[in-house]
Amino acid sequence: RRQRQMCIRDRASGLLCNDCMIELGRLPAWFVIIIIGREFIISGFRLIAAENGIVIAANYWGKFKTVSQMIMIILLILHFDLSVFVILEQIFIWLSLALTVISLMTYIWQNRSVLSMQE
Repeated sequence: RRQRQMCIRDRASGLLCNDCMIELGRLPAWFVIIIIGREFIISGFRLIAAENGIVIAANYWGKFKTVSQMIMIILLILHFDLSVFVILEQIFIWLSLALTVISLMTYIWQNRSVLSMQE
């Protein structure tokens, strides 16, 4: 139960920050929907696995995704108007999107046996 609460709290803080970026006009809504969708899918996989006594650890793609999103959010919050920072923002926005999709596909593939555990 505690692990589930921690998982929800961590996800919620990241999602709130992304939502703020939509309001500020720094991220498109579809981008944040993809990130949120990935988090719900991964959380669902982990909950199904946990109910069956299996703990699924994060893989490296997920860790790379998290780091890229953290850097992206920092850049978007600071939002320097210098051209080098505008370019870095764009690089990390698209890198975060790519790593979000790659990490999701890798996670699903590596843990596809969890899908057959759901009754």
